[in-house]
Amino acid sequence: MAISQRDDPLDHKTPLLQNDVEAAVLDFRDSSFPKSSGGWRSAAFIIGVGCAERFAFYGVSSNLVTFLSGPLGESTATAAENVNTWSGTASLLPLLGAVVADSFLGRYRTIVFSSLLYILGLGLLSFSAKLPSLTGSDCGNSSQLTSCYSQLQVIFFYFSLYLVAVGQGGNKPCIQAFGADQFDGQDPVESKAKSSFFNWWYFGICSGSLCTRLISSYIQDNFSWVLGFGIPCIVMALGLFVFLSGTRTYRYSVEGDGKSPYARIAKVFVAAFKNWRTTPSEPLANPPHQSSEKYKFLNKALLPDSDLKEYNKVCTVSEVEEAKVVLSLFPIWSTCLVYAIVLAQMSTFFTKQGATLDREIVAGFEIPAASLQSFTSLIIILFIPIYERVFVPMASAFTGKPSGITTLQRIGVGIFLAALSMIAAALVEKKRLETAQEYALVDMPHVTIPMGVWWLIPQYLLIGVSDVFSMVGLQEFFYDQVPNELRSVGVALYLSIFGVGNFLSSFLISAIEEATSGVGRVSWFSNNLNRAHLDYFYWLLAALSVVELGVFTYFAKSYRYKQER
Repeated sequence: MAISQRDDPLDHKTPLLQNDVEAAVLDFRDSSFPKSSGGWRSAAFIIGVGCAERFAFYGVSSNLVTFLSGPLGESTATAAENVNTWSGTASLLPLLGAVVADSFLGRYRTIVFSSLLYILGLGLLSFSAKLPSLTGSDCGNSSQLTSCYSQLQVIFFYFSLYLVAVGQGGNKPCIQAFGADQFDGQDPVESKAKSSFFNWWYFGICSGSLCTRLISSYIQDNFSWVLGFGIPCIVMALGLFVFLSGTRTYRYSVEGDGKSPYARIAKVFVAAFKNWRTTPSEPLANPPHQSSEKYKFLNKALLPDSDLKEYNKVCTVSEVEEAKVVLSLFPIWSTCLVYAIVLAQMSTFFTKQGATLDREIVAGFEIPAASLQSFTSLIIILFIPIYERVFVPMASAFTGKPSGITTLQRIGVGIFLAALSMIAAALVEKKRLETAQEYALVDMPHVTIPMGVWWLIPQYLLIGVSDVFSMVGLQEFFYDQVPNELRSVGVALYLSIFGVGNFLSSFLISAIEEATSGVGRVSWFSNNLNRAHLDYFYWLLAALSVVELGVFTYFAKSYRYKQER
């Protein structure tokens, strides 16, 4: 049986976490620690379904703001808020999906059931796009601000949209954690492969998002929203088929003690709260020096308590350390929220910004505004092999670390690049507004501004490279630093950064809209973007990103990785 005990030398004064000792790995036939299963063969199936899932998700999300502000007739600010709210919900639901997987169904079953919900939601979404034509309504020009949907049809559309979010909420945290489970962290060769898995996983899902941004967005803008939503449904069904095809090759993690990790962690906080005024009157069975110094208030959970003793629930040192590990993640989590707000602009205001520019590639062919996001995916696909094959060996030669730099250093670099992308976006938007004024187009919002869409490349380029650093770094960090039993939750915590970030973006837009609009004033997010001031908004996000980087650096310097505890 494979034991998930760390091979790295540890401080003898700090005990191993309980669930780092009791995890077992089985294959499809319940054989203990099968070397013939798992590895890159199994990971290939999982990367394949991850690619299909991202194709499906971005087939909906990348052009959603156009659908909401077109056929549904919503204003620019309202459409952006609704996209952010939906995206935020979709990124927070993985927390629920992870709990279901880790406590009840397991990752494999959760992936299967959530994928079926996902496919159902996409099918209903495609059907909802067909409803106006079935009832005789004509959506006409997608740029109109009058909805061609009845109130009931709008409700059905949003029901379908949020069903997609529910399906994604179960699939997303489990599929990535399940993929990383295919590598044994205690085997030197497989441990290195696991670190590479996060890079190639991101390569795979970005390939899916690139394809859908080129294909689905073009079909949605030029042919049919029904087909544009239907193709992601078909691709997701194929992805589920690929996943099921690899069933007999997978490794399945099984925890040995049968105790809920959530109950263990909750017990520590409850015990610490009950004993917060208590001082030890006799030596503890677990001497205090065995527990780490950080978050000392949780050490109170080690003190004897009559109620806890009666039910044999006295906390152990390993349980206290487990709770400290989870608690130590939240400063890192919270200092990445502005980064998530920055990324939220790519599918909203970046897209609206690009829609006003000259997007003609060759005579008679215009690229859809939403397809501009594919440039970011292309940059990621091109840069990940460079990062893996060039940057890591070079950095490793200086640092002596197999991964080149630590995950927190990687995340910090990404936050810095995201700040630069906001500066680039602000400068380009200022140039766009000046061009509109120069050609007397300020009050002609539907006329294309004589300025090539290629001006947007710097901001998309910087966002793409920042993704390679921060997104992959966050995935690896939250998967690796949580207790083994909570790895689905670890991935969900990483995703929840972007969920909360989308909600914060929506709140920020609403607050600025309220503050800058009104009689005699022009909102920063006016429906006429030629009178709006997206450049002010981008400068604000750039300033917040700089502040965030400083706070993140402060917490990152004091963070101790799980292997070092």
